[in-house]
Amino acid sequence: MKGGDSDNSCALAELTEGIALYNQSVIHYLQCPVIMKQTIIQVDAFTAKPFAGNPAAVCVLSAPQDDIWMQNVALEMNLSETAFLLPQADGFNLRWFTPSVEVDLCGHATLASAHVLWSEGHLSPEKTAQFYTRSGLLTAQLQGEWIELNFPSKLTETATAPEELTKALGVKFKYVGKNNFAYLVEVESEAIARNLKPDFTLLETLSTKGVIVTSRADTGEYDFVSRFFAPKVGINEDPVTGSAHCCLAPYWSDRLGKNEFIAYQASARGGVVRVRHAGERVYLSGQAVTVLRGELC
Repeated sequence: MKGGDSDNSCALAELTEGIALYNQSVIHYLQCPVIMKQTIIQVDAFTAKPFAGNPAAVCVLSAPQDDIWMQNVALEMNLSETAFLLPQADGFNLRWFTPSVEVDLCGHATLASAHVLWSEGHLSPEKTAQFYTRSGLLTAQLQGEWIELNFPSKLTETATAPEELTKALGVKFKYVGKNNFAYLVEVESEAIARNLKPDFTLLETLSTKGVIVTSRADTGEYDFVSRFFAPKVGINEDPVTGSAHCCLAPYWSDRLGKNEFIAYQASARGGVVRVRHAGERVYLSGQAVTVLRGELC
């Protein structure tokens, strides 16, 4: 074979091999799942200023994700709750995850979710946000600088305090009630509620997900104060808890003889909740502010 023919044969072989490798790369690329960056936003709920209230991460999903992925994101965010929304024809599917488990109801992360929908342009301000959740249909409306949530009321029944609860809190109780969500404990004064230092190891052994501690407020600024402890779901103390106020609203409505309240959750971060009790529903109003915007890779 002449030298020129040999060179041409080698070149053709190299070209053929290159085309084959290119085709394999294209096929591999097409078979790989498309990785899209997912926006995630951190919001401080039940506050008008950053670094107060209760922080929640909110993820408006561009495509459905499985439970393991959502739980891993919640663990990575390491906040009391991370909310995941999936757009539907007439609203949004909404799920809430702590760093360790999925929960049935979360007030502050719902407030944060509504804030994100309006502030990020997913929903026009005059439209009601509709959320389909484990706790049924929940709605939110924008009212000036406040967001009003429509949640189910949660009654408590008088209960005997278990020894673990008495030892964990270490103070005198005025009342103890219970439902499938939490123990509700009224103590003698706001000072006692504020100064509690619970034994979280003992609280974690209780049958309920959490413990609400409450008292009348000492001043006229608020009607009642509260704190919420939930080590059983990975949250020693929640900064501001909308779902706890679904229990507090009917409780204080009976004791104070009215249906509208200004409440304060006396955690280290603190937060104000406007509460309106209306039979089987509780309307919770709060403010919210975006503090962080990022992307999940």
